[in-house]
Amino acid sequence: MATAFIGLDYIMEIVHPQGKISHTAQHAAERGVIAKANRALAIAREKGWFTILVKVGFEKGYVDHPKHSPFFGPLHGMGALEMESPGMDFHPELKAELADMVVVKPRISAFYGTRLDAALRARKVDRLIIAGVSTAWAVQSTVRDAHDRDYEVFVLEDACAAENDSVHHSSMKLLGAIAKVIQVEDLERLS
Repeated sequence: MATAFIGLDYIMEIVHPQGKISHTAQHAAERGVIAKANRALAIAREKGWFTILVKVGFEKGYVDHPKHSPFFGPLHGMGALEMESPGMDFHPELKAELADMVVVKPRISAFYGTRLDAALRARKVDRLIIAGVSTAWAVQSTVRDAHDRDYEVFVLEDACAAENDSVHHSSMKLLGAIAKVIQVEDLERLS
């Protein structure tokens, strides 16, 4: 079985306290999400899995930005998530060099408008290990999309964060219906 690890939105703007939309930064820090993502990347590398980091962002000048979106609309005015801005950099503690590929997504799901699915199919990947922030948005959206594309999906619960524990746990409960929810330590046992 060909496997890929996908880490979502571990970027400055979102998971660093200085980010412009860092609603998940405190929860991510409390849960040690960056260290766990690093461990997942290292295990994936050891096992020869395809490793992918994904970040959300918009082209310079926000030409692909949906201004009418209640979710994304305010970002232009805040100057958030513009390509080549410092907020788009990965968190400084993330070992991004362990990624085989970086994907930039223009919406919530890592599959929407990206080359992710084509890259996975080219490598004949059929199992995805997904983690990231926020649990309620990027993780849920990407897991649901992956499920509907017929991948076998695992969610690394302890490498995800949301605005708080309540939102995180309710998201995991929902995702448990379409994916297997596991911990980073469980990766060692996967072949």
